[in-house]
Amino acid sequence: MEAAALGTFTMSACGFGVLLPLLFKGDFARRLAGGIAMGLTAVAIIYSPWGKRSGAQMNPALTFAYFTLGRIAAWDAVFYIAAQIAGGTAGAVLAGRVFGPAVAEVHYVATTPGPEGPWIALAAEFAIAFLLVSVVLRVANSRRWSKFTPWVAGCLIATFITFESPLSGMSMNPARSFASALPSGIWTAFWLYVAAPTFAMLAAARLYRSGPVFCIKYHHHNNQRCIFRCNYGALQNER
Repeated sequence: MEAAALGTFTMSACGFGVLLPLLFKGDFARRLAGGIAMGLTAVAIIYSPWGKRSGAQMNPALTFAYFTLGRIAAWDAVFYIAAQIAGGTAGAVLAGRVFGPAVAEVHYVATTPGPEGPWIALAAEFAIAFLLVSVVLRVANSRRWSKFTPWVAGCLIATFITFESPLSGMSMNPARSFASALPSGIWTAFWLYVAAPTFAMLAAARLYRSGPVFCIKYHHHNNQRCIFRCNYGALQNER
């Protein structure tokens, strides 16, 4: 399910990467449309039956950060990360078959640093990854706001693509960057797309350790069995 989730997200990114330049001429208009499209894609995956079951983490850096919070078992984390990498890569390869040479022309939407260079891209990737986890942990573990977590995550993704992508390409996800780099052959500053999200999400999780972490699903308002070290029922007693 995790593999299918990130595979779907990667295919969607490739598809919109091909389509949007045909529909929008301005850079900002394309980024805004792409942000909305990918934000809604993430929300749809989170609300899907499989997303409800797996938690739709779709990101090795996020899974590792959640592991440090003690809410996912070690072997589950290992297999989640393996599935995310395999699924994202399969999604990119399948996108090449579906969209043909057009997806190669947009380099499988590979993430590369903007004109300001890799260090600015590193800082930007760190900032958005840190912000995502900081916000999601607070929203997901609030009795009042937890049901809105998928939409908060989707809005953050849309905002980052619209405004931050000129700096780094907006990845936040080592598996997503790997999936595009492999078929495109573009490995420019790939290290930063592994390092920045991983350290940023780990830092955000560690800073949040003083707060309650009831579970690590984006969407827990459903009747799907939870495979994590879940204490979601206790959230109902929180204010």
